[in-house]
Amino acid sequence: MLRVIGAESLDELVAVPAAVALRGPVSVAPARAESEIAATFDAFSARTPGSVYTSFLGAGAYRHYTPPIVGAIAMRGEFLTAYTPYQAEVSQGYLQAIYEWQTYIALLTGLDVANASVYDGATALAEGAIMAVNATGRRALLVSAAVHPNYRLVLRTYAAGLEIEIDELAYAPDGTTDFSTVAARLAEQRYAALIVQSPNFFGAVDMPASDLTQAVKTTGTLVIGVIAEALSLAVLTPPAQWGADIAVGEGQSFGVAIAYGGPHVGFIATTTEHLRRIPGRLVGRTVDKHGNSAYTLTLQAREQHIRREKATSNICTNQAHCALCATIYLAAMGQTGLRDCAAQNLARARELQAKVTSVGGFSARFRAPTFNEFVVRVPGRASAVLAALSARRILGGVYLGRFYPELADCILMTATEMTTPAEIDTLVSVLAEVAPHAAARV
Repeated sequence: MLRVIGAESLDELVAVPAAVALRGPVSVAPARAESEIAATFDAFSARTPGSVYTSFLGAGAYRHYTPPIVGAIAMRGEFLTAYTPYQAEVSQGYLQAIYEWQTYIALLTGLDVANASVYDGATALAEGAIMAVNATGRRALLVSAAVHPNYRLVLRTYAAGLEIEIDELAYAPDGTTDFSTVAARLAEQRYAALIVQSPNFFGAVDMPASDLTQAVKTTGTLVIGVIAEALSLAVLTPPAQWGADIAVGEGQSFGVAIAYGGPHVGFIATTTEHLRRIPGRLVGRTVDKHGNSAYTLTLQAREQHIRREKATSNICTNQAHCALCATIYLAAMGQTGLRDCAAQNLARARELQAKVTSVGGFSARFRAPTFNEFVVRVPGRASAVLAALSARRILGGVYLGRFYPELADCILMTATEMTTPAEIDTLVSVLAEVAPHAAARV
């Protein structure tokens, strides 16, 4: 190896370059009491401005209440391990937790089987699209422009390496996908999947009609439903009922903290027909010789460590601890708790929209029904309005001109059960004050 590389010795191979080598001892603080360390980190936290801002951000990462039971169980030492549960005899607890996560996702989406989570919603979409390509043998995808822009970017990154073509469907004037050209485009029979998000990036409920999905299926094209706000599954029609063959999405809303951008927990669910194409881990349940329940990773030939370059996917891991948090959250909330929480989101979002659009110059950009976020058109420049709000320690929403140039005067605002009426009133008061100045700067 040294001869091929051109190094004289192993020491030369691993030598640290002089330019970056340490020239003296590292200054390390002496040991401190745990209480002193905690106080130090409390001081660091106080310097972080995000902790004192009121937030109306959403767009795929949502602020929801997490019951204390989630941390109490998920942070037990038994769960804090990086060990991959390939040896079932020493991993029954974690395997059972993953199995229960799969079961919850299957119940929420209405589909037959779900995997053991993937990295996040964006990579889940990319992996689901690859499933459709493998199932149909076609090399093109038809994607709604109302799918989360970051998800679409990740999908394009995957597609470029696999030489998959991506075409987009425009969004309609009401904020949903414009399906008017779908029939003509699918008649070419070149698309592996039609990809739609509901609620979509604008917050609009964007479920294709059943007659459309049936027409899509007659062309041999699969329907992929994207769920960026998992809590919506508690009250909206599940993807299976509106015709999705594959459902992919993000489960961060289920007890996983936003934590300045991650981690997240993606999911993929599908029908039994595509069971062997689903990527990543899949936990199965059986019984041992004594009749007791037993869990194990199954159908692993899909994974790269078994089939290598012939694998269905290169994903052979999952966000196990995040999925554990989500599983505990779902068990604690139950069906009624989830539905109640989703109803509070709807109520808060409607209150936010009604009060914001009552301010002079502000109006709803789209008219389609929404879940917990919506698009508001502002007087003047949306970036100026957001900057003025930020100066008052309010994160007013997401500037849509960043993703859609034609929506440069629009903000995507979000309310969850964590949004209080007092916060909404403060936002409206500040908007009424800053709006004239923002309009004057156009």
